[in-house]
Amino acid sequence: MSAQYRQNSNIVYSCKYHVVWCPKYRRSVLVRGVECRLKDILAEVARDCEAEIIEVEVMPDHAICLLKLILNLEYTGL
Repeated sequence: MSAQYRQNSNIVYSCKYHVVWCPKYRRSVLVRGVECRLKDILAEVARDCEAEIIEVEVMPDHAICLLKLILNLEYTGL
């Protein structure tokens, strides 16, 4: 089985989410120290939820994150 897929007792899967966060009115607030703090928070939440962050890109008015999750974790659990 390839490393990009996970398997359970009866299924094989690869569960990835593309998440975009935007501040209210898309104001440019994700700059300097806020960008670093956001990346730290994302890493901490991913570690707690046993998720893998594939890619994070933070721009001044929005942040994009690609996550790989285990199947028994719902998206709303993040």
